Amino acid sequence: MILVSGGTGLLGSHLLYDLSKRDQPVRAIYRNPGRKDLVRRVFSYYSPEPDELMRKIEWIAADLLDSGSMEDAMEGISEVYHAGAVVSFYPEDHRKMWMVNIKGTAGLVNLSLDRGIRKFCYVSSVATLGRADTAGEINEDAHWSPSRKNSVYSQSKFAAEREVWRGMAEGLPAVIVQPSVILGPGFWEENSGLFRLVYKGLRYYTRGINGYVDVRDVTRVMIRLMEDNIFGDRFIVSSGNLTYQQLFTLMAKYLGKPAPAKHVPSFLSGIAWRAEAVRSYLFRTKPVITREMATTASQEYAYSNDRIREKLGFVFLPTEESIRDTCELFLTELGQGIPAGL
Repeated sequence: MILVSGGTGLLGSHLLYDLSKRDQPVRAIYRNPGRKDLVRRVFSYYSPEPDELMRKIEWIAADLLDSGSMEDAMEGISEVYHAGAVVSFYPEDHRKMWMVNIKGTAGLVNLSLDRGIRKFCYVSSVATLGRADTAGEINEDAHWSPSRKNSVYSQSKFAAEREVWRGMAEGLPAVIVQPSVILGPGFWEENSGLFRLVYKGLRYYTRGINGYVDVRDVTRVMIRLMEDNIFGDRFIVSSGNLTYQQLFTLMAKYLGKPAPAKHVPSFLSGIAWRAEAVRSYLFRTKPVITREMATTASQEYAYSNDRIREKLGFVFLPTEESIRDTCELFLTELGQGIPAGL
């Protein structure tokens, strides 16, 4: 049986969709039962029978930080897809992110070693690569570089990735995927929030560059690596590199909205997050922009996908096609009266 952690998130829900179409039994852990509705919604994007696919999944309430519940979840498991993590750029989430991403991963690695798990796929991030001092396209050989440019999220994922490497050294057949920014539908207040922001009339962009990949490509790569028994390595999973202006312009094009036209220099970004920190403190609200957000948005990172393309002969969906498909689903949900985060 296959175990999936993080199954109620953007990547995990798409992974469960792909796995549910296969003959192997699948178990998914969850903490909030209401989020299973989001998984069903994702299934409905791609299948006329989402309920039938949902019934193929065995759901079990568990928490990565609760060893007892995780021991129950691991009963009878032979393969693990570990996609569970906390992603946040807000200071109040730092401790939880540190605990879940590192301690939760370490615990799952230890359980997998104890249970003799035959296959283990860990979802890391390009944020764990040595981006600070790397010129040109970044590949898997880039080493981590301590820097103020590294977010707390990237630090937590780097430490979690080290736990997986430790597991490999102790005999765990594991592989690591490092997606760039994942594009996909359904989680309009979370991972898919950029589409909502552009639809609402985003007017500004920064000079930053980043890598992007369709969520469907990430799940397909993960399954291929596990099926082909490719372990002991890590792979960047990224379709292409875009400036933020290019990204927002494509989103605006397919959402029928004006493209952002105002460039925000990096020094103004610094002023903005500081002013927002004061405002959020005075009014006890969550800041719209944080220092980590401003820092990330001003950086220029480009990623190479040569290794995974050569290893699997994999062909990525063009980034514009991914953006178009996600925008179409966003507009369809609005037309159906489903509040897509608005």
